[in-house]
Amino acid sequence: MMLRTLAFAGSCLIAIAAVFHSTNVALVSADEKTTPAKKEPWKAEDFIYGETGGQFRISPDAKWVVWVKANGDKDKDARVSNLVLSSMTESREIPLTRGSDNSTQPRWSPDSEWIAFTSTRGRPKPKPDTAPMQIWLINAHGGEPWALTELAHAPKRIEWLDKDTLIYSAEEDPALYEQELKKKKDDSEVVDDAEHAAPVRLYKINVKDRKITRLTTNTDWIEDFGVSADRKYAVASHAKSLHYMFDQKVRPVVILHDLSGGPEKQLFADLRVRAEGFEWAPDSAGFYMATPFSTDAQFMTAGITIVYFYDLAAGKSTQVNLDNANGLGFNLQTVPGGFVASLAAGSHDDLAFYSAEKGAAGWSWKRQNITGEHAKNLEAFRVSDDGNAIVYSTSTASILSQPYRAQLSGGKIVSPVQLAKLNEGLVSGRTYAKSEVIRWKGANDEDVEGILYYPTNYEEGKKYALITAIHGGPMGSDKDLWDESWAYPIQLFTQRGAFVLRPNYHGSNNYGLKWAESICCGKYYDLETPDINAGVDYLISQGKADADRIATMGWSNGSILSTSLITTYPARYKVASVGAGDIEWVSDWGNVDFGQSFDAYYFGKSPFEDPQLYINKSPFFKMDKVQAPVLIFHGTADRNVPPAQSWSYFRALQHFDKTVKYVVFPGEPHGPRKLTHQVRKVEEEAAWFDKYFFKTAKPEDEALKEGSPLATALRTKSLARSGSNYGTAFPVKSKTVLIPEVVKRGDLEIGRFEVTRAQFNDFDKNYKVDPGTENYPANGITFEQAKAYFAWLSKLSGQTYRLANESEVSALYEKKDGENTLDYWAGYAPNSDDAARLKKKTADLAGAAPLLKPVGSFTGLGKDDEELIFDLGGNVAEWVLTRDGKGKVIGGSADCPADPKTNCTAAPEYVGFRLVRGVAKPVAQ
Repeated sequence: MMLRTLAFAGSCLIAIAAVFHSTNVALVSADEKTTPAKKEPWKAEDFIYGETGGQFRISPDAKWVVWVKANGDKDKDARVSNLVLSSMTESREIPLTRGSDNSTQPRWSPDSEWIAFTSTRGRPKPKPDTAPMQIWLINAHGGEPWALTELAHAPKRIEWLDKDTLIYSAEEDPALYEQELKKKKDDSEVVDDAEHAAPVRLYKINVKDRKITRLTTNTDWIEDFGVSADRKYAVASHAKSLHYMFDQKVRPVVILHDLSGGPEKQLFADLRVRAEGFEWAPDSAGFYMATPFSTDAQFMTAGITIVYFYDLAAGKSTQVNLDNANGLGFNLQTVPGGFVASLAAGSHDDLAFYSAEKGAAGWSWKRQNITGEHAKNLEAFRVSDDGNAIVYSTSTASILSQPYRAQLSGGKIVSPVQLAKLNEGLVSGRTYAKSEVIRWKGANDEDVEGILYYPTNYEEGKKYALITAIHGGPMGSDKDLWDESWAYPIQLFTQRGAFVLRPNYHGSNNYGLKWAESICCGKYYDLETPDINAGVDYLISQGKADADRIATMGWSNGSILSTSLITTYPARYKVASVGAGDIEWVSDWGNVDFGQSFDAYYFGKSPFEDPQLYINKSPFFKMDKVQAPVLIFHGTADRNVPPAQSWSYFRALQHFDKTVKYVVFPGEPHGPRKLTHQVRKVEEEAAWFDKYFFKTAKPEDEALKEGSPLATALRTKSLARSGSNYGTAFPVKSKTVLIPEVVKRGDLEIGRFEVTRAQFNDFDKNYKVDPGTENYPANGITFEQAKAYFAWLSKLSGQTYRLANESEVSALYEKKDGENTLDYWAGYAPNSDDAARLKKKTADLAGAAPLLKPVGSFTGLGKDDEELIFDLGGNVAEWVLTRDGKGKVIGGSADCPADPKTNCTAAPEYVGFRLVRGVAKPVAQ
């Protein structure tokens, strides 16, 4: 089913059981008793780097389960996955793989001795032009994994045929055409190039000698397959068109392959099906196949999932009566006597066992609900071959996902045991929002269901802000499960004091055929938009939501509907954050992988049949109505929604002088894969809501580097530092005057340090010196004050002290690296724009010149045989004399960057001076 969402929710992957939510953060349940820990606020990384567990596979002897643990890897900037082996009888966990590669699809050999899997692990000496992903083997009892294959094209799906043989699907080896393109380094692509697209076929490989045998010679593309328990047959779905997703004209076909070399047979030829997974009966009498079902004559874009059983001996298929109007849920697995399945049930899935019986009239099935702890909150499951044990992941909207093992007995899940503890640090260290399933009257006066999250510090009787977080699809849905991610970081908003509503509007899946198809044929927008707005009305009427503080957010179809809300009800929705959504439908049709099958289905016509309809449906022509500040995200390689849609969105709002910001993720598809991009999305979104919705944003300066000395100073608001005075004591009457120390540079005797505040105070008692700053450079000094100081000091000491001539010292002031300049405080080398921003920030610090440091705080200047001179390139800029006897300020200062290109002039409060002893030599004219 075509979805404008992050994953094709609603598809029944029954042949690949225990599919897990790739965006979940899997943690131990919130009700587990742990030592109380300090609560910390949720942050972006919590949703992005957390561990997840899934792809469970129980060994044939039911003693072990192998599963996939995934987590974010900062160095790789991506999620990585590794295999874990856990005992089914005791608390024991063994990591099978480690590192920053991806290992997936674990499969047990029939004798429970070996585990096959696919992985991108590095191989010692890989053959040239082989794919990163290969088939690997590891002994279940221990040892290192080893690569079984070196294929040019990565394997797509693997299964065991017998204890010595694997079967897999993969593209055929490169033809000459592909080889020649690779030699030329030509990465051009011809769209829908069926003539040169390598066929996807079935192969088998012997694990002992690695001999590969081609099992099929088809010229099309195998999408999925299932192998009979007796290993005699494989049933496969074959794609016949490379543009089926776009127009749904030529459907895939189902082929039964005789693995002994017998003839192939097309099945279900008289039925309108599209296989989405196969599960063979344990006795190999036949197989189950899931397929979408729709009443639409042309498209299977929206609907429910139904199940067929194909009787191998009779050569006939029968639709399984699931006794559930909403259809199949996310999984089906065969067991002796029938199968276990999840059943679509709105905001959750039910679990049931179906006993199969063959009578005179054919096959029939009887449903028995499976109850017990967690039964209605499963995310994925796998049942043992004997049907007596089950492994699953479970959560709620307020309890994070965690894997369990349990027994199946008498139609119940009994004796559940937590299989592993993932992300333990977050369990007790965060506060989780209360959530509940709510219902209200929506469009057509029909009940709408949704998940409501409460503000973290909710108090009954108070009104709070409300954000609608709208799922994609529209054939997606939000369930009472933990499903927070970079796309929907709900806890970030509840901890800020807002309700969050995730509505399952008309057109969502898991609610039955009528609901799924209700927005087809020209009704797209017409029911969903009022559904969501009615949910807002309901929460306002309940006294929970503040009518003046409503906002919306969503990705993909959630973005599309958020845009509909801010154009249909512009005064209500104060802020919007949208990602990868359409606003103009004519151009969408031809620029996405499923344009005709999505647009023509939901609008009822193609743009050629009714261009005005596409214009009328496009919010692009309503951008003048928008009042909300809008934040937009999009990846440049998106094939689900054209990136040009967000450019049009941005430019239109910009044209009408609306508040808008557009963040582009280079090279990213429909959802960002790089973790840095995911973090950026979450942080940008939180900042946007803080600024425009919660009104809590503090003024920030992009030029201020976290952890820099200036940032630290701004936090502490204190730069006081004490120290000893620098100079030579000179007795005057009843007190001692400090004369600045000088060092030699050639014939020149120049001050080692800038004249300090204490030294200048000896001359001018009105010059204020705060306690602890005596050794800071005298600052705010005018040219006339500097000359007066030297006249006083010369008279007092009987020696000549003066300002330096520019010509005799200019070379000394050229080096500014590692000095007290703005570079030091910023923590980097700011350009002129950043320098201007940072100078404004220093106004928040106490004191007239808060960036100054005691003289001599930084590395001095001097060669091996020279005494050091300090602060020539920073602290305060210093007065010198020009040829015509006028004053000039040279050298670096704490309020200016070191780079002279910034053309920064030291502020008066950052001007001081340094002395020279002795008569100046005549300056050559």
